[in-house]
This record gives sequence, structure tokens and C-alpha cells, in this order.
Amino acid sequence: MAGAGVEVVVVGRGGTYGRTVVATVTTILVAITSALWTPAGPAEAVGSAQGRGVHGGAMAYGCAVHGGATAYGRESRGGAVTQGRGSSGGTTVSGCGVHGAAGTSHGRGSSGASVAHGPGASGAITASGREAPGPSAAHGVGTARGASTAHGATAHGASTARGAPSRRYPVSVELASLTPAVVRQGGELRVSGRVTNTSGRRLGAVRIGVRIGASGAIDTRGELSAVARRTPLTRADGPEVANRTARLAPLETGAERGFRLTVPVPDLELDGAGAYALTVNVVRADGARAGTVLGLTRTHLSAYPDATRLEPLRTTVLWPVLDAPRMEALTLRTQDSVLPVFRDDELTAAFGPGGRLRRLVEMGKGQPVTWVLDPDLIVQAQAMADGYRVARTPGDSDPRQAAEGEGGEAAADWLAALRTAVRGREVIALPYADPDLTSLARGGGAPLTGLLRRASRTGRSVVDRALGVHARAGVGWPAGGELDDRIARYAKKLGLDTVLASGAGVATAGELVSEGATDDGAVSLEGGTTALRYDAAIASLLFASHPAAGASGAPARLLLRQRLLAETLTAARELPNARRELVMVPPRRMPLAVARVLLTVVAEGRKAGWLAPAGFAAALRKPTAGRLRGFDGYPLARHAAELPPDRLAAVVRDRRRMRALAKVLSDARATAASVRAALARSVATAWRADPAGAAAYQRGVSRYLTASIASVRLVPKSTVVVAGGSATIPVTVDNGLQQDLTGVELRVLSSRPERLTARDRAVPVQASRAVSRTVRIRVEAYANGPVLLTARLYTTADGRPWGAPMTFTADVRSVPSGAVLFVLGGTGLIVLAVAFRLRRARRRGRGG
Repeated sequence: MAGAGVEVVVVGRGGTYGRTVVATVTTILVAITSALWTPAGPAEAVGSAQGRGVHGGAMAYGCAVHGGATAYGRESRGGAVTQGRGSSGGTTVSGCGVHGAAGTSHGRGSSGASVAHGPGASGAITASGREAPGPSAAHGVGTARGASTAHGATAHGASTARGAPSRRYPVSVELASLTPAVVRQGGELRVSGRVTNTSGRRLGAVRIGVRIGASGAIDTRGELSAVARRTPLTRADGPEVANRTARLAPLETGAERGFRLTVPVPDLELDGAGAYALTVNVVRADGARAGTVLGLTRTHLSAYPDATRLEPLRTTVLWPVLDAPRMEALTLRTQDSVLPVFRDDELTAAFGPGGRLRRLVEMGKGQPVTWVLDPDLIVQAQAMADGYRVARTPGDSDPRQAAEGEGGEAAADWLAALRTAVRGREVIALPYADPDLTSLARGGGAPLTGLLRRASRTGRSVVDRALGVHARAGVGWPAGGELDDRIARYAKKLGLDTVLASGAGVATAGELVSEGATDDGAVSLEGGTTALRYDAAIASLLFASHPAAGASGAPARLLLRQRLLAETLTAARELPNARRELVMVPPRRMPLAVARVLLTVVAEGRKAGWLAPAGFAAALRKPTAGRLRGFDGYPLARHAAELPPDRLAAVVRDRRRMRALAKVLSDARATAASVRAALARSVATAWRADPAGAAAYQRGVSRYLTASIASVRLVPKSTVVVAGGSATIPVTVDNGLQQDLTGVELRVLSSRPERLTARDRAVPVQASRAVSRTVRIRVEAYANGPVLLTARLYTTADGRPWGAPMTFTADVRSVPSGAVLFVLGGTGLIVLAVAFRLRRARRRGRGG
């Protein structure tokens, strides 16, 4: 052990000179002795006595001393501590722990670096964390060794710096249950789980025990992240609760064994309300190496004694019921109806019993949540209930190849269940198809604002009629909740007055630092936009969690539940007497396991008393003045998930082609509505999770428009014979559309009008659906011989050309001699007139 046989005892505070001497001496001693000390390996021997533990040193004021002395502190190893929590080879003033540090002032731990207001370190420095092995960490963000960190300088939940030690234990530990989720006054804590021998060799008898963090209740939310990041057992995990262990028989290689452990709550020695680090460890039970740690797992334990009186957080929970777009622009027309075509039939399972969308509706019914719906999902469910087809392959442009859909009954039942669940509840109708505001604002979506604004206006009426509610519209939800000036301006152009935004990107006017106390609520921004801030740390936990719904996902669900309870309770303790807001936003396509955990957390926090459900409208009341932060709040890492600009440009082109197509249809409204909805789906936020699907969907819309435009065409011909001076030339127009063709006209131009000309400047064309129509053009011939003619369709609304021109030859035969003489005579007269004019011009020139 480093520093064995060496003690530096400091009784009381001492002066600056004394502290300097102690720091200098300690640094020299540690430098000498550290070379003689080597780590023992992945397993570590620990004490199990109650209290904070004593290892090779004296105990002063009930704190642990490791090879050194402590005064008013927690622990010391080979160094001096004054009013500190612990030290190893360094001096700490008002600090927690130091391993090999030169010295800290009013800090909690250091490793060759300075620490400001940090709770503890083991080979690292921390800011507002209890103890972190390896590199430094501040609120979950790593810093390089030798650098200092200050409290509140970084955001919660980020990764640690490189070089964090990874300790691999021979036994893996998973927790299956922990009850109660929130401990109150007295009672028992019951823990169950499973251990697995992953070492490749037989292990003797083991003992399962629990530990409560040495620092007591965790004071900041940044420290919760620090607990979750720790890997090996450290002093910060605290001593094992004595005489409350479970013994397991020897473990063969690969063997799994379950355990159950019951600990009376008083034995945990909790200090009061708050979140505590809970460690469940496996140690050797017998032999010379008894007490060696073989494995561990950590979670958080929330305590809320009956006498606790915290001002509850007014909590708004959003309940999104969303999915990826499934309906194509393609439709199949029959004599009685127009059947939409879906790219796949996956909504059938989602709407059916046990499906994700069905279970979300059932779970959210009667819960204190605000429903968030996409009008497009309602439209798709209605279309399925009324009858639909499923494409042979996604993006297929031939509706006749589509098969009959099988989810009509499931969709109708889902709509009925949703109608019941949202009755009397707050409902938000997002813009139609939930457009990706960030991609549109950054990638050139300005030409689509009219289309999306129109879709947004109709979205609310769709939801209101289908569900019998009065939904709130005008709410935008940028991906990830990141908000900057461009996104805010674009949302405003779409008529969105309220934007859901992560609290990391929006600040109130009087906020000086980015990590103040948890207080979400509404912020009024310049331009008339209101940003409803939601909790970024909770959102990141919900977005990152994908636990399985069955027994295999129990450990992950348990860890998520305990972490969310700890996050909300710690947030409530930040300002225990202030009325504040908490907004919880889960993923758009919320997994069922995450939904179940979220409801459990809200129920437990509400039952204990630190959470009070609040509605969306309540969260928007009395917005405070604020601003977007000075930096671009949208992370560069998210840019790769945005819809690329070239795809947005393709959607803009498709919109122009849709307008052209609508001009030639007898029933343009239905087709235009179908295509407009598909264009809105092409820029949906849901495609961020499926880039390949996004590209395929947009190509499908383009192919549909291309096929529709190409299906109205002129049937090619090579030569027609014109016999006589007056005749009609047949031109065939093929209408491959599924509805009647109107709004077009045929024009024919002659390359030699002096030989043959069309008497009809333009001939209207009308053709029934899926038929060909022959249009006859009247011509006048003046001379025998071939003449090149060009036929082309034009839209009657604006005279623009439609499709490609068709060129053919008119072979004029048997023109009457009188007509020929008339033509020749006319030609002669023209020649004489020209000669006469030239002669007169020459005479005038001589006279001048």
C-alpha cells in the first residue's frame, strides 16, 4: 500500500503556511512510495464493518483513514486532510478525496489537478461528482488529466474523457427487481437478481451484499451521472451493510444463479429524502481472499420519508402516438371508390391487439398525460378502415399490382379505442406528417412552406372530426428539441407559435449559467415564438433506452426506472420551496417498455409527493422572457440524420409537377390532395430513423408523378396520306390515367405552310379514363408532296406544353390542278410584286 508506515496528522485547520508544508511533504512522500506500490488486479479486498471503514490508519471524528490521518473528513490514504472527505497522497481542504494530488482548496478531490467544488476523486478530478475513477469529470463531461474543472461548466450526461479505467470482474450482476421503488419510513428493501460466472474458471462460495454511497444523498443531477459512470468499486460506494447479505454456493464456469436479498431500511442509514447510490456487489465468502470483489452493479435508490415536505414539481408528460408514413401517393380507382395504396402493411400489427400503437392507447388511457398525435396517422387509420391496397413492393407505380390490405378491422378498433382514451384530455395535433423542421430550415425548405402550412391547417380539423376533441394546433417539435434562429423563424412561417425545445438551447433572460436549477416551463422569444423547455437529461435517458418488453429487459427497465426517480427527486430538492415546472418528453416512436417505466415513475413520484401532474396549457401559462443561447444549439453530430438538400429539392420539383398534373384531370381535387399529403410525408421527422426508407418513399412519389404525366401522350405515327385539297388528319391521344382527361388541347404545326396548313389552331381533347381518343385535325393542302407536321398537347389553363411533341409526315396527293394553278399563280404574283418593289427602290436611289 502506498504511503505505508507514513502519517501526516493535521489537527484543526492550521494556517496557510502549515497547509503548504503539509502539501509539499506529502507530495514528496507519495512520489517516493508510489513507485513501490502496484495494483493488485481487477479484484479488490474491502472491509464490511459498519461505519465508513478503516484501512491501515487511525479514525478521527468517525471518518475513515487509509494510511494517514483525517480531521473532520471522510477518508484519507497516505496524506493529510483538513475538513475534507478523503485523501490519498495529497492534501485536501474542505474536500472529499485525493489520490496522488498536489493539493486542493475547497474542493472534493484531485489527481494532479485542481478541483473547484467537486465531491471526490479516485485517480481523477470531479466537479459536482462524488468520486470518479480515472479521468476528470464535471457533470458527466470528461476533461483531460491535469486540467481543472469548475462547477456547472458542462452539461449533464455526456461521456467521460479517454483513459477511464475499465475494470472487468469475473462475475456479472443483473438486478431483476427492487422494491419498493421509493423507500419511505422503515420497512424493508427487497432486491433480487442474477449472477453469472463469466471468468472461465470455477469460483468458490460468494456473498451478495449492498452498499449505500459514502457521501449520502446526492445533491446535484450531475452527480447522478457520475454514479452511473463509475466502473470499479471505490470508497465512494460506501461500506457493505453488515449482516444483511445472501450466500451463494460455488459457481461453475458459465453458471447462472438467482439471488434475493432483504435489508431493513433503517440498516441503510439514509440521511433523509434524496437519491442515493446503491451498489450490489459479489465478494468471495471464504478462504484467504475472502472479501475480494468479484462483481457489482449500481443503481439509484430514492428515499422520501413521510415527514418530507418538498414543493412538488408541476410535471407535464407528453404521450406521443406517432409512427412512420405508410400511405403512398398512389391510388387505385374503381367504379365505386378510390382505394389508397400503402407501401407495406405493418400498421396492421401495430393497430392490432398487443401492437405498439394499440398498447400505447391502452396504457395512456386515464393517465395524467398530454396526447401528441400526427393527423396523418389518423388519416391512414381511416383509410385502412374504409378499404385499402398494399403495394407489391414499396414505391411501386402501378396500383393494379397492389394486393388487398388486411388491417381494416384493426384500424377501426384502434380509432375507437383512441377516441375513448382522449375524451376530455388535452390533445396536441402536430403539423401534418410531423415535418422535420430542422432539415427544412437548414436544407432549403422555403418553397415548401405553403404546402406544409396548408397541411398544418387541415391537420387539426382531421383530428377534431375523427376523435371528437378540440385539439391544440400550432405546436412544432424539432428533432432532438434543438432550437436556433433559423428553426424558430421557419416554424413561425408554418404558423407554429409554440415549439418544444430542449432546455439546453433556451435560457431565460436573467439566467447567467447554462446549468441552473431544473425549471422548464415556457420562454417567450423574439418574433412571437414561445419555446416550451423540456428536461434534456430525462429526454436523453428516455431516447437512449431500448429495453425489451419481456423478462430479458427487466434489468434495463429497472435501471431506467430508478434513474428517472432519482433525477426527478434530485430536481425537486434543488429548490425545495419553489414552485417550478418539469416537462418530460419521450421519443416520438416511444417503445412500450419506456412508456411503462415513464408511467411508473410519474405514479411513484406523485404518490410520494415530489411530483404533481400538470397539463400542457398550464405549462404555457405566464411565459418568462428569454432568448436562444449564444451558440448554435444544434449538435453537429445530428446533421448526418437530416434530410439532404438534394432530396428536399426533389420534393420541390415534385410539387411543381403535381400542379401541372392537376390541370389536366377531371377530378383534380382528390389526386392533388393525395399527392400533397405524400409530399408532406416525404419530409417527415420519422425518416431520421430510416434514411433508406426516406429515399425510397420520395422516389416512389416521383415515379408516380412521372408515370402519371407520361400516361397522357400522343400515339406515334410516321406518315399519313392527304388526298385532295381539304382533309382531316387523325391524331390519337392515349389516356392511361385512372380518371377522365380534360384541360388539354391539341395543336398541329406545319413545316411548309405554303404547301399544307392546319385550319384548326387548337382542338380540345377529352378522353375517358384508361382509353385512347382519336382527334381529327382539319388541314388545307395547296401542293402535292411530303410536308413535316408537329403535333403537341398543351394545357388549356395556361397554354404550357404537355409531354413530348410528336412529328410525322403528311404526304399530299391528288391536289386539284386548279388549286395547283392557284398556288402557282399566287407565287408568281408574289415574285412580280417583289421585283416591282426592287425596281422602284433603285430609281429612287439614282434620283437621290
